Amino acid sequence: MSRFWSEIVHQLTPYVPGEQPKVSNLIKLNTNENPYGPSPKVLKALASEASDSLRLYPDPNAEALKSAIADYYSVNTKQVFVGNGSDEVLAHGFMGLLKQSAPLLFPDITYSFYPVYCGLYGVESTTVPLSENFEINLAEYNQPNGGIIFPNPNAPTGKVLPLADIETLLKSNTDSVVVVDEAYIDFGGESAIALVDKYPNLLVIQTFSKSRSLAGLRVGFAVGHADLIEGLERVKNSFNSYPLDRFAVSGAVAALEDESYFQQTCSAIIQTRESLIGELEALGFEIIPSAANFVFVQHKERDAAELAAQLREKAIIVRHFKQDRIQNFIRITIGTNDECQSLVTALQEICG
Repeated sequence: MSRFWSEIVHQLTPYVPGEQPKVSNLIKLNTNENPYGPSPKVLKALASEASDSLRLYPDPNAEALKSAIADYYSVNTKQVFVGNGSDEVLAHGFMGLLKQSAPLLFPDITYSFYPVYCGLYGVESTTVPLSENFEINLAEYNQPNGGIIFPNPNAPTGKVLPLADIETLLKSNTDSVVVVDEAYIDFGGESAIALVDKYPNLLVIQTFSKSRSLAGLRVGFAVGHADLIEGLERVKNSFNSYPLDRFAVSGAVAALEDESYFQQTCSAIIQTRESLIGELEALGFEIIPSAANFVFVQHKERDAAELAAQLREKAIIVRHFKQDRIQNFIRITIGTNDECQSLVTALQEICG
């Protein structure tokens, strides 16, 4: 620890992202990246940006991308906010909307960046336990709060809340902001963006990293009432006026324009997921129902940490969590059919 650190730095417990190994020839099923590359239209758009124009700053408001998102989801551009990955959008949400006098509520098993942001921005929080079946219990959120946030589908469990349940939650929490983090929504859920015109306290956050295959470009966005978006813009313009570069804007717009490629790759991942679930169940695994591009599983007899280590010895990386209640689970990203078959073959050898 440095004596030159600010006081808050001593108190932080930083987020630890999934491993990005430098070793080649690994089957990487640990960070929920899309196994399929971006649309050819994206690559063409990126190539066109590699020009003398890079000497100029990008549009600070990324209007081209906001317009494309607004058109895609049938909302107004004033209802759209964009940022450098959904994590940055979330960060601005914590600072601009969720730092209130009452505590923020989120599940005890969820995206582990939430408590990190609470520590960074001084947001008081209360965790709400998931049920024994790892479901969000809506009744438990009927308590005083300064905001509610949760992923849908949840991470790392993959369980999804129906849109009707989200609307029930909104109806019972009209005086605080409800943030629905939809990083994985395109793999099996129904987006709450359909509700933003009806509920002025709803903010929906999505990313281009997963279903759009653009994790390397860092593009995220939020959709909500114009008043919420203005709050995010005020924070953004007090932090970094140019969060998205020319490549990110052009690539993201092109991704939205190639709907057939988007549907094709999402369908392929869903089909592989369902096939993998059957194979894992045959090997003695218990699988939490998933609407995401990953499955959260535990073996009836094998230790999760040992399984992860044994898979690594076979050049396959999965994610093991040490958190209470889920320490015997591993999270497996859905790869290609060939990658998932290699995983099954390795598990057959390990589990006998």
